[in-house]
Amino acid sequence: MTMEAPQVILVGCGNMGYAMLSGWLASGKLKADQAFVVEPNAELRARAAAVGCSVTESVEGLDADLSPDLIVVAVKPQVLAQVLEGYKRFAGGKTTFLSIVAGVPIATFERILGDGASVVRCMPNTPAAIGKGMMVTFDNTHVSSAVSTFVADLLSASGRVAAISEESLMDAVTAVSGSGPAYVFHFIECLTDAGVKAGLPPETAALLASQTVMGAGVLAAEGNVEPSELRRQVTSPNGTTAAALDVLMGKDRLKTLLAEAVEAARKRAIELGR
Repeated sequence: MTMEAPQVILVGCGNMGYAMLSGWLASGKLKADQAFVVEPNAELRARAAAVGCSVTESVEGLDADLSPDLIVVAVKPQVLAQVLEGYKRFAGGKTTFLSIVAGVPIATFERILGDGASVVRCMPNTPAAIGKGMMVTFDNTHVSSAVSTFVADLLSASGRVAAISEESLMDAVTAVSGSGPAYVFHFIECLTDAGVKAGLPPETAALLASQTVMGAGVLAAEGNVEPSELRRQVTSPNGTTAAALDVLMGKDRLKTLLAEAVEAARKRAIELGR
């Protein structure tokens, strides 16, 4: 891989694809003239062109001599097979394919592109759109360490990056971080409703709930203190927090509920991946 000036093709410039592209450009990890966007939707294509990238409606519009280091596939699962057929000519050489297509295993890419294709599978989550996402990757055996490092660095523009050693763990990743933002959003909804029931105006309750979750999340993520210790620091003996935690933690109520929720999501991810 030419680390000094890599060429990247982004296939699909919807919300997630465009968010990642914007992050690469804003962070300086990629220059606009290094990015080539393939997007059939004219409006989505126009916004990619507006940030200086080369754009085309289909793979046929790419220069015949283009030799990309990375092809990022950001299309819907139901159109993947049809779309990927057009990129078979890039497989087996220096090009690596990075998939952010939900629920699709690497075996699907290898079946279409050939056994020699270099493929990285990534599960991002929606906070990646604001650079606060969680991206988890798995490489097939054809991905070199240099490419793996480059991909991780590129993805870091959208948030934190972690790698797993077994692709089967992607189902658990999906259940925890992929679907996880929805759990947190629902918690904010519930905390807001509880605040309203306690007498707060709806606007104030919503602000208190969202800001508290945001602040606590940042403190847990960026500090060097375990969440369990942070919880203890907030909890005075026989105080208000202790009274609330007696409800949430009594008989492992919340812990059990979340374990059941994650397991339900994991099982569904397995079903959808078949």
